[in-house]
Amino acid sequence: MTNPPENIICSWSGGKDSCFALMTAVKSGHKPVALLNVLNENGQISRSHGLPPQILQQQAAALGLPVLLQPSTWQDYETHFVASLRQLKSAHNATAAVFGDIDLQPHRDWEEKVCAAAGLKTLLPLWQQERKMLVYRMLEQGLKCRIVSCNGTLGPEFLGREMDDVLIADLEAAGVDVCGENGEFHTLVTDCPLFSVPVQLPPSEKVQHEHYHFLQWKL
Repeated sequence: MTNPPENIICSWSGGKDSCFALMTAVKSGHKPVALLNVLNENGQISRSHGLPPQILQQQAAALGLPVLLQPSTWQDYETHFVASLRQLKSAHNATAAVFGDIDLQPHRDWEEKVCAAAGLKTLLPLWQQERKMLVYRMLEQGLKCRIVSCNGTLGPEFLGREMDDVLIADLEAAGVDVCGENGEFHTLVTDCPLFSVPVQLPPSEKVQHEHYHFLQWKL
Protein backbone atom coordinates (compact mmCIF):
# COMPACT_ATOMS: atom_id res chain seq x y z
CA MET A 1 0.00 0.00 0.00
CA THR A 2 1.20 3.53 -0.67
CA ASN A 3 -0.14 5.11 2.53
CA PRO A 4 1.01 4.02 6.00
CA PRO A 5 -1.31 1.62 7.83
CA GLU A 6 -3.94 3.12 10.11
CA ASN A 7 -5.52 1.87 13.34
CA ILE A 8 -9.13 1.89 12.23
CA ILE A 9 -12.55 2.15 13.84
CA CYS A 10 -15.21 0.56 11.64
CA SER A 11 -18.62 2.20 11.43
CA TRP A 12 -20.35 -1.17 11.70
CA SER A 13 -23.95 -1.62 10.56
CA GLY A 14 -23.76 -5.42 10.69
CA GLY A 15 -24.47 -5.49 6.94
CA LYS A 16 -22.50 -6.33 3.82
CA ASP A 17 -21.14 -2.89 2.90
CA SER A 18 -19.56 -2.07 6.25
CA CYS A 19 -18.20 -5.61 6.49
CA PHE A 20 -16.68 -5.57 3.00
CA ALA A 21 -15.23 -2.10 3.64
CA LEU A 22 -13.52 -3.56 6.72
CA MET A 23 -12.32 -6.61 4.76
CA THR A 24 -10.92 -4.33 2.04
CA ALA A 25 -9.22 -2.04 4.54
CA VAL A 26 -7.61 -5.00 6.31
CA LYS A 27 -6.41 -6.37 2.97
CA SER A 28 -4.80 -2.97 2.34
CA GLY A 29 -2.81 -3.33 5.55
CA HIS A 30 -4.89 -1.35 8.03
CA LYS A 31 -5.44 -2.69 11.55
CA PRO A 32 -9.00 -2.75 12.97
CA VAL A 33 -9.16 -1.81 16.64
CA ALA A 34 -12.90 -1.36 17.33
CA LEU A 35 -16.43 -1.27 15.92
CA LEU A 36 -19.02 1.48 16.40
CA ASN A 37 -22.76 1.03 16.03
CA VAL A 38 -25.56 3.45 16.93
CA LEU A 39 -28.69 1.94 18.49
CA ASN A 40 -32.13 3.51 18.82
CA GLU A 41 -32.80 5.57 21.94
CA ASN A 42 -33.90 2.59 24.05
CA GLY A 43 -30.91 0.51 22.98
CA GLN A 44 -33.01 -2.37 21.68
CA ILE A 45 -32.06 -2.39 17.97
CA SER A 46 -29.54 -0.69 15.70
CA ARG A 47 -30.58 2.53 13.97
CA SER A 48 -29.54 1.43 10.48
CA HIS A 49 -30.44 -2.26 10.17
CA GLY A 50 -32.75 -3.02 13.10
CA LEU A 51 -30.35 -5.54 14.64
CA PRO A 52 -30.44 -6.35 18.37
CA PRO A 53 -27.26 -5.90 20.45
CA GLN A 54 -26.91 -9.68 20.87
CA ILE A 55 -26.34 -10.19 17.13
CA LEU A 56 -23.96 -7.21 16.85
CA GLN A 57 -21.99 -8.55 19.83
CA GLN A 58 -21.81 -11.98 18.16
CA GLN A 59 -20.34 -10.37 15.05
CA ALA A 60 -17.84 -8.39 17.12
CA ALA A 61 -16.78 -11.52 19.01
CA ALA A 62 -16.32 -13.37 15.70
CA LEU A 63 -14.10 -10.49 14.53
CA GLY A 64 -12.22 -10.45 17.83
CA LEU A 65 -12.93 -6.73 18.25
CA PRO A 66 -14.55 -4.58 20.93
CA VAL A 67 -17.80 -2.92 19.88
CA LEU A 68 -19.26 0.32 21.21
CA LEU A 69 -23.06 0.22 21.03
CA GLN A 70 -24.25 3.81 21.45
CA PRO A 71 -27.97 4.49 22.03
CA SER A 72 -29.18 7.75 20.49
CA THR A 73 -32.17 9.62 19.18
CA TRP A 74 -32.01 10.82 15.58
CA GLN A 75 -31.74 14.38 16.89
CA ASP A 76 -28.57 13.63 18.89
CA TYR A 77 -27.08 11.15 16.41
CA GLU A 78 -24.21 13.32 15.21
CA THR A 79 -23.27 14.48 18.69
CA HIS A 80 -23.17 10.92 20.01
CA PHE A 81 -21.31 9.66 16.94
CA VAL A 82 -18.51 12.20 17.32
CA ALA A 83 -18.27 11.54 21.06
CA SER A 84 -18.10 7.79 20.40
CA LEU A 85 -15.34 8.24 17.81
CA ARG A 86 -13.35 10.33 20.29
CA GLN A 87 -13.87 7.72 23.00
CA LEU A 88 -12.67 4.88 20.76
CA LYS A 89 -9.77 6.96 19.45
CA SER A 90 -8.56 7.53 22.99
CA ALA A 91 -9.13 3.97 24.18
CA HIS A 92 -7.60 2.17 21.18
CA ASN A 93 -5.14 4.67 19.68
CA ALA A 94 -7.25 4.86 16.52
CA THR A 95 -6.10 7.07 13.67
CA ALA A 96 -8.90 6.60 11.10
CA ALA A 97 -12.47 5.39 10.66
CA VAL A 98 -13.72 3.22 7.82
CA PHE A 99 -17.18 3.46 6.22
CA GLY A 100 -18.99 1.32 3.65
CA ASP A 101 -20.59 4.01 1.50
CA ILE A 102 -20.30 3.58 -2.25
CA ASP A 103 -21.42 6.74 -4.06
CA LEU A 104 -23.78 8.91 -2.01
CA GLN A 105 -21.89 12.19 -1.67
CA PRO A 106 -23.97 13.59 1.25
CA HIS A 107 -23.05 10.48 3.27
CA ARG A 108 -19.36 10.97 2.52
CA ASP A 109 -19.57 14.65 3.41
CA TRP A 110 -21.11 13.78 6.79
CA GLU A 111 -18.54 11.06 7.50
CA GLU A 112 -15.66 13.39 6.72
CA LYS A 113 -17.25 16.02 8.95
CA VAL A 114 -17.62 13.76 12.01
CA CYS A 115 -14.16 12.26 11.54
CA ALA A 116 -12.61 15.74 11.32
CA ALA A 117 -14.42 16.67 14.54
CA ALA A 118 -12.92 13.59 16.22
CA GLY A 119 -9.44 14.11 14.78
CA LEU A 120 -9.54 11.01 12.57
CA LYS A 121 -8.89 10.28 8.92
CA THR A 122 -11.79 8.98 6.80
CA LEU A 123 -11.46 5.79 4.76
CA LEU A 124 -14.05 4.76 2.16
CA PRO A 125 -12.52 1.74 0.39
CA LEU A 126 -15.67 0.97 -1.64
CA TRP A 127 -16.09 4.51 -2.96
CA GLN A 128 -17.13 4.86 -6.63
CA GLN A 129 -17.01 1.13 -7.32
CA GLU A 130 -19.64 -0.27 -9.69
CA ARG A 131 -22.41 -1.64 -7.51
CA LYS A 132 -23.19 -4.96 -9.19
CA MET A 133 -19.52 -5.91 -9.57
CA LEU A 134 -19.03 -4.96 -5.93
CA VAL A 135 -21.70 -7.43 -4.79
CA TYR A 136 -20.12 -10.20 -6.85
CA ARG A 137 -16.71 -9.39 -5.34
CA MET A 138 -18.21 -9.70 -1.87
CA LEU A 139 -19.56 -13.16 -2.67
CA GLU A 140 -16.35 -14.25 -4.37
CA GLN A 141 -14.31 -13.22 -1.33
CA GLY A 142 -16.43 -15.29 1.05
CA LEU A 143 -18.88 -12.81 2.54
CA LYS A 144 -22.23 -14.38 3.39
CA CYS A 145 -25.26 -12.22 4.16
CA ARG A 146 -29.05 -12.26 4.07
CA ILE A 147 -31.77 -9.62 3.77
CA VAL A 148 -33.18 -8.55 7.15
CA SER A 149 -35.32 -5.58 6.06
CA CYS A 150 -36.72 -4.29 2.78
CA ASN A 151 -39.19 -1.85 1.27
CA GLY A 152 -42.61 -2.59 -0.18
CA THR A 153 -41.23 -2.93 -3.71
CA LEU A 154 -39.57 -6.17 -2.63
CA GLY A 155 -42.04 -7.30 0.04
CA PRO A 156 -41.81 -9.86 2.86
CA GLU A 157 -40.92 -12.79 0.60
CA PHE A 158 -37.40 -11.31 0.26
CA LEU A 159 -36.81 -11.32 4.03
CA GLY A 160 -34.28 -13.91 5.18
CA ARG A 161 -32.99 -14.67 1.68
CA GLU A 162 -29.25 -15.18 1.37
CA MET A 163 -27.37 -13.10 -1.16
CA ASP A 164 -26.47 -15.23 -4.19
CA ASP A 165 -26.76 -15.17 -8.00
CA VAL A 166 -30.49 -15.93 -7.88
CA LEU A 167 -31.22 -13.12 -5.40
CA ILE A 168 -29.16 -10.65 -7.43
CA ALA A 169 -31.20 -11.52 -10.53
CA ASP A 170 -34.46 -11.20 -8.59
CA LEU A 171 -33.45 -7.79 -7.25
CA GLU A 172 -32.70 -6.59 -10.77
CA ALA A 173 -36.00 -7.98 -12.03
CA ALA A 174 -37.78 -6.01 -9.32
CA GLY A 175 -36.01 -2.84 -10.46
CA VAL A 176 -34.05 -2.55 -7.22
CA ASP A 177 -30.38 -1.61 -6.90
CA VAL A 178 -28.48 -4.81 -6.11
CA CYS A 179 -26.46 -3.05 -3.40
CA GLY A 180 -29.52 -1.50 -1.77
CA GLU A 181 -27.53 1.73 -1.64
CA ASN A 182 -30.74 3.78 -1.73
CA GLY A 183 -32.21 1.97 1.30
CA GLU A 184 -34.27 -0.57 -0.67
CA PHE A 185 -33.06 -3.33 1.64
CA HIS A 186 -30.55 -4.02 4.40
CA THR A 187 -28.50 -7.12 5.07
CA LEU A 188 -26.96 -9.01 7.98
CA VAL A 189 -23.54 -10.63 7.57
CA THR A 190 -23.49 -14.16 8.97
CA ASP A 191 -19.94 -15.11 7.93
CA CYS A 192 -16.84 -13.73 6.21
CA PRO A 193 -13.09 -14.51 6.16
CA LEU A 194 -12.53 -12.16 9.12
CA PHE A 195 -14.99 -14.11 11.33
CA SER A 196 -13.58 -16.87 13.54
CA VAL A 197 -17.01 -18.56 13.60
CA PRO A 198 -20.30 -17.96 11.74
CA VAL A 199 -23.05 -15.99 13.47
CA GLN A 200 -25.81 -18.14 14.95
CA LEU A 201 -29.10 -16.39 14.24
CA PRO A 202 -31.99 -16.61 16.71
CA PRO A 203 -35.53 -17.37 15.48
CA SER A 204 -37.35 -14.46 13.84
CA GLU A 205 -40.70 -13.46 12.47
CA LYS A 206 -41.63 -11.17 9.60
CA VAL A 207 -43.12 -7.84 10.66
CA GLN A 208 -44.37 -4.82 8.71
CA HIS A 209 -44.19 -1.21 9.88
CA GLU A 210 -45.79 1.27 7.49
CA HIS A 211 -44.28 0.40 4.08
CA TYR A 212 -41.22 -1.40 5.40
CA HIS A 213 -40.78 -5.10 6.15
CA PHE A 214 -38.24 -6.45 8.61
CA LEU A 215 -37.27 -9.49 10.66
CA GLN A 216 -38.09 -9.23 14.35
CA TRP A 217 -35.77 -11.42 16.38
CA LYS A 218 -37.08 -13.66 19.16
CA LEU A 219 -34.51 -13.29 21.93
